[in-house]
Amino acid sequence: MRIGNREFDTENNCYIMGILNVTPDSFSDGGKFNNLDAALFHAEEMIREGADIVDIGGESTRPGHQVITDEEEIARVTPVIEAVKARFDIPVSIDTYKGAVAEAALQAGADLVNDIWGFQHDERVAKLTAEYGAACCLMHNRKEAVYDNFLEDVVKDMKRSLEIAKKAGVADDKIILDPGVGFGKTYEMNLEIIHHVDILRELGYPVLLGTSRKSVIGLTLDLPADQRVEGTLVTTVLGVWKGCAFVRVHDIKENLRTIRMTQAILEGKRRADHQ
Repeated sequence: MRIGNREFDTENNCYIMGILNVTPDSFSDGGKFNNLDAALFHAEEMIREGADIVDIGGESTRPGHQVITDEEEIARVTPVIEAVKARFDIPVSIDTYKGAVAEAALQAGADLVNDIWGFQHDERVAKLTAEYGAACCLMHNRKEAVYDNFLEDVVKDMKRSLEIAKKAGVADDKIILDPGVGFGKTYEMNLEIIHHVDILRELGYPVLLGTSRKSVIGLTLDLPADQRVEGTLVTTVLGVWKGCAFVRVHDIKENLRTIRMTQAILEGKRRADHQ
């Protein structure tokens, strides 16, 4: 698939979406990069370490986060998008579920819309994505962790997101799916969807796994957000093994090494199987 000016071989590789939060209150790195110089420095660092996409977010979506106005979110993200696009040759993603923010970000040069509500919060986001010929990442989410059959319901919800995307005119080769670890799910459900992330691949689209430093890792290992790298790397191994095309992470260098090692083992297995 093509994102911005770059081709991604989603059948054979796993790529890294690096997280750049320009927020004062994100759960892991809030306040670290919420001025332009710091944001650019971090973007450069992530690119140097091997990030394939930079995902810029202007509103924290952690549990209990503070909702901000569209205007404030636009003021946070658009200068950073413009500056990253001007300085670096890398696709840029906007992490938003709001039409006004998506429009401003796409005008500023964003190549991908990463919507935590999978186009189900504001269907205008789908129309704008199609209008700009952008790629999108549709994440699974629910207001409450209430399901009849968890895995079946996740797939059903994702199909609804896909319907909205197609109705708006988003091309099939511009869509990525995300199981939504940490959103509208209990601790046990988060573990289950990580383990069964490949059920989304059956829908025929590349899958992104986003677990980096999340509470499911913190609760499992009883560790604060800044000590969850190893836990994240385990989920990255599993993601690569299950065929995920992208991982969305904070720690680029460590995850890249993990992906390469896992892919080498899988490639060795494939060669052995063909002998």
